[in-house]
Amino acid sequence: MADTIKVLDHVDDYLRLAQEYNCSDVHLSPTCKPSWRRFGLLQPIWEDSEVLTPADTEKLARDYLPEKELTRLEERGDVDFAYVSESGRFRASVVKQRLGWEMVFRVINNTIRTMDELNLPKAIKPLLQYHNGLVLITGSVGSGKSTTLAACMNEINESRHDHIITLEDPIEYVLDSKACHVNQREVHLHTDSFSAALRAALREDPDVIMVGEMRDLETISLAITAAETGHLVLATLHTGSAARTLDRLLDVFPTDQRDQIRIMVSESLRGIVSQQLVPRKDGSGRALALELLVNTPAVAATIRDGKTFMLPGIMQVGKAFGMIQMDDALHKLVQDDIISPKEAVARALDPAEMRKKLGVS
Repeated sequence: MADTIKVLDHVDDYLRLAQEYNCSDVHLSPTCKPSWRRFGLLQPIWEDSEVLTPADTEKLARDYLPEKELTRLEERGDVDFAYVSESGRFRASVVKQRLGWEMVFRVINNTIRTMDELNLPKAIKPLLQYHNGLVLITGSVGSGKSTTLAACMNEINESRHDHIITLEDPIEYVLDSKACHVNQREVHLHTDSFSAALRAALREDPDVIMVGEMRDLETISLAITAAETGHLVLATLHTGSAARTLDRLLDVFPTDQRDQIRIMVSESLRGIVSQQLVPRKDGSGRALALELLVNTPAVAATIRDGKTFMLPGIMQVGKAFGMIQMDDALHKLVQDDIISPKEAVARALDPAEMRKKLGVS
C-alpha cells in the first residue's frame, strides 16, 4: 500500500504544483485534504493525502504571511492580498473560520495573453479606441473576467499613447508601461477603497481608468461620472448578462435619481462583455462563452426608457454591429463539438429555448 502523502512544508510547494498542472485555485482548509480547482472542478490534489489539521493550516499561513497582513488577519479575521513567490503571482485570501485558519489562492498567469490569443471577438477592439465612455466586463466569480480585462488593458497599453491608472484589490496582472504610462494602485495597500482611489484618480490627468470591481453606489457613480467627463473607464461587475448588468447598475441608485442615471449611462456606455467558462466535452479544460452588447442608438433608447427587457431582441438583430448573445455563443460551442448539450442547457439564459434548439429533453 502506498504511503499517505504528508502535509507539505510551505504553501509555495502547493502553489508550484498548481502552476505546473494548470490549476486556477488552491484550497488549504482545516479538516480537509489539500485541494485545487482544475478545469473548473474542485478536487483533492492527492486522494491519499493526509487531512490538514487546524494546526497545519495555521502554521502554513503564519510561515508565509507578511507581518502587515498577519496583523490585519489577527485584527479583522480575514485578509486578501497579492502574494508573489518564486513560482508566480497569486491572489491570496486567508480567513479565520469555525474550524481554524483557511487559505485560498487564485493563480495569476505570469504573462498577459493577447485578445487574439484568447479568441476575443474583434468587435471588442473598437470599444477600446474611444477616449471616453464605459466598457464593462462581467461574469460570475472564476469566469475569466480578470484575464479578459488584462488583455484589453494590454491592447490599450500597446496601441495608444495615454496615461492609464488601474485600481485593483489586489493587483493581479502587472502591466509594464509600453506605449502608455501605467500606474497601478492596490486597495488597502495604496488607498482605502475603490471610491477613494477613483476620486483621487480624477485629479491625476488620466486618459484610461480601470476599476477592478464596482462594488458600491459611490464607486459606480464616480465611474459613470468619469466616463462622462472625458475618460475611458473599464470595470467589472458580477453579473451574467448585458440586461442584468444594466439592471444592477441602475438599481443601486435611489429611485429619484434613476431617470438621470439612465440618461447618463445611455450616453456613456460603449459596450458590455458578459462571459462564462464552460468545461470542454473532452475534459481538456474550459471554453469561453461570451456575450457582447455594443451601444447603438436602439440600445441607448432602451436604456434611457428603462426597458432593458427589450435588449435580447435588439441584440438578436444587432449582429452587424458585432453583438453576440450568450445562448447563441453556447449553441455554437455545442455545434463545434466543444461542449456538451447538457452544459449548454445548464448555463443558458433561456434553458427551454436551448433544449428546443438542440433537440434534447
